Amino acid sequence: MLKRNKVLSYRNLVVFLLLGALALFVGQKADTLGAKDFSSSVAKYGQSDVQENGATTEDDKQALNNTETVGPETSEGENSKEDSPPPNESGSADSSDGPSGYKEFFFWFLGLLGSAAALTQAYLFFKKMLEADQGTTRMQEIAGYVRDGASAYLKQQNFVIMIFFLIVGALLAWAAFGMNVQKPYVPFAFLTGGLFSGLAGFFGMKTATLASNRTAAGAQQSLNAGLQVAFRSGAVMGLTVVGLALFDMTMWYAILRFFMGVPIDEVTVIMLCSGMGASSQALFARVGGGIFTKAADVGADLVGKVEQGIPEDDPRNPATIADNVGDNVGDVAGMGADLYESYYVSILATAALGVAAFSNPDLMANYSDLGGSLNMVLASMFLPVSVAACGVFLSIGGIYLVRAEEGATQKGLLKALARGIDISTLCVLIAGFLLVGLYMSWSFIGISGSIAVGLAAGWLIGKWTEYVTSDE
Repeated sequence: MLKRNKVLSYRNLVVFLLLGALALFVGQKADTLGAKDFSSSVAKYGQSDVQENGATTEDDKQALNNTETVGPETSEGENSKEDSPPPNESGSADSSDGPSGYKEFFFWFLGLLGSAAALTQAYLFFKKMLEADQGTTRMQEIAGYVRDGASAYLKQQNFVIMIFFLIVGALLAWAAFGMNVQKPYVPFAFLTGGLFSGLAGFFGMKTATLASNRTAAGAQQSLNAGLQVAFRSGAVMGLTVVGLALFDMTMWYAILRFFMGVPIDEVTVIMLCSGMGASSQALFARVGGGIFTKAADVGADLVGKVEQGIPEDDPRNPATIADNVGDNVGDVAGMGADLYESYYVSILATAALGVAAFSNPDLMANYSDLGGSLNMVLASMFLPVSVAACGVFLSIGGIYLVRAEEGATQKGLLKALARGIDISTLCVLIAGFLLVGLYMSWSFIGISGSIAVGLAAGWLIGKWTEYVTSDE
């Protein structure tokens, strides 16, 4: 045990050193990109406007000083003509103009840190689940049947999905490279969205099929033991969903923005294409798995119970095994892919709306004291990402609060679950208000109202469902 802990410690140290090196490199790229964008904004909007809207760092001041010297032989009209960059395709001002640098890097790194925390905690919960008692030989045998069936189904389903993604990916590649009507990154974003969506469902299903017999064995000891195995195994998929989604966002943002220098408004459009890939994967996984589980469930009821007199959920009925296989591929793997798509697209949609809004010069004319267009564009782009990242840390804390007494009843278990959910929800609400004020300024504190409404709606739906389905 001590040797294994040392190996894990060394492995974690290497991971954090690599993350630190990546952060330093990307930070330098972000600072270089920010200085470049700042110089561009001086040329486009003029010295006085940019100086008013955020020349705060030494690099910014140096870039500003470099633009003050204009040759005596150059007239004002000629200078304006030479320095003005061409408009983008939409005809609007490029939203990448303005000072950025390490502020942009900090926003990005917070999202990456949330991703790393979610995936690390998911791995720790998974390892803890594997160490739990596997139960009797019969438990392990039945769980093995379900696990083998789920793996076989998912393998066949992924083969069909792969064909679909190759066809659509080829069409997007033709549109991007052959017709030049799409950005060249779009086909790859589509594929990565589908890949991460499928991985979220796969990891969830793998954990569920391994945890089923361990949960039953824990429940034989006490309700709390079964709760700990079941709840933390379920948290593996939840954390994997948010971890992979945040990683996908931060990965594409780093590639497009820091390495390729793509304007922010184009970054959001390309990343939304990744959401399209996630939606396609979720459609196959959710619908295909749902059809499978309902067909198996009906077969088990009709043939087993009605015609043969076999009790419901009896493992002697092959359709019962198929029903449990369907539950895992539909309600776990399919739900994981579906949740990934919903989570990913909702964050990106919010970011895209914010970028589009604050790229509008008419809107920024009313808020000239907020640090320039790029500062507000960056804030609106990364506010939903930062809320999600903070939500990861707060949710992990809430998971550890879910603990019941050894002799707890069903009502006690529900109270334990409610304690973790309620405290996490309240903390996310407070964090949302603070992040809106810090990122967007307190002039836009009303945005936090949408966060409050969403949290309240989810909390009320959960409470109402618990009330109408509970027997206590």
